[in-house]
This record gives sequence, C-alpha cells and structure tokens, in this order.
Amino acid sequence: MARFRPLPIIDRSRDDLFMREALALAEQGAGQGEVPVGAVVVLDGEVIGRGFNRPIGAHDPSAHAEMQAIRDAAARLANYRLPGATLYVTLEPCSMCAGLIVHSRIQRLVYGASEPRAGMAQSRGRFFEQDFLNHRVLVEGGVLAEACGQVLTEFFRARRHPVAGEG
Repeated sequence: MARFRPLPIIDRSRDDLFMREALALAEQGAGQGEVPVGAVVVLDGEVIGRGFNRPIGAHDPSAHAEMQAIRDAAARLANYRLPGATLYVTLEPCSMCAGLIVHSRIQRLVYGASEPRAGMAQSRGRFFEQDFLNHRVLVEGGVLAEACGQVLTEFFRARRHPVAGEG
C-alpha cells in the first residue's frame, strides 16, 4: 500500500527564513565568481541539503544550485527520492533542474526571483503542470523576490562595470 505525506502547511515566516539561507549560499557562490543562485532542501523543518551554483569551479554544466542541494540531501538521507521535502531556490529553475525536482520527488518548490529567459516553473514554460509527469510538485514563486533579484542584478552589474583596480 502506498504511503502519502500530507500536504505541507505553508508558513510564510518559515519560507522567508529558509529563503534567506538560500540567499546566503547565493552570496557564497558569488564570492567564488559563480552566478549567485543558492538552494536549500528542507524536510520536517530541518535543512538536509545545501547548494550554490558551481558550474565554473566544478567544470560541470550540471552543477546548478538545485542540483547541488538535492545531491547533498539525497546523500544525507541515502535515498535518491526526497518525498515530503521542500526545495527553496533563489531563482526560478531551468528545464534541467525542473526535471531533477520531479525525479527526486520534491513535494514543494519555493523560488525567489523569476527567470524570464529560461524559467520553467512559470516564466518560459509551466513544466510542473504537464500531464505526462508522474509526480506533482507544489510551486510557489516570488518569496523574497526583490532580494533574490537584487543579488543577481548586483553581480551582473559588477561584471559589466568592474571597480577600478579589480578584475
């Protein structure tokens, strides 16, 4: 008999708290020259996975923040599936990460800033609403969207206009 977890009770203050942790990870990535995106996986109120973008440093095009956080969580639980978990990520996921979220059985996705070029939750496509998917993910965007977007804006502004004596 299949076991189902109840739908999570949405707590906005908790969402803000975990998104701030993802923002701190995004800043850590920016400090390493990576596009500042951070992610945390939470299960039963506890962070079980952390990650930030690392494609440049890891020489790995799949090393997105979501991928890093989900890999960390799966390793900690010794399970490739994460039922009942919530993924908090500072930027709307791309198609690769959207597929990963479904395959890992994340229950809820909470993201900050929209990604108008490649976001697959709402901006460019509504991946999680596709009929062919065998797992449904609850999706909520816009949590601390301004702060999440600002980190990205500042990062790219600094890359376009470096401070004299840097870079």
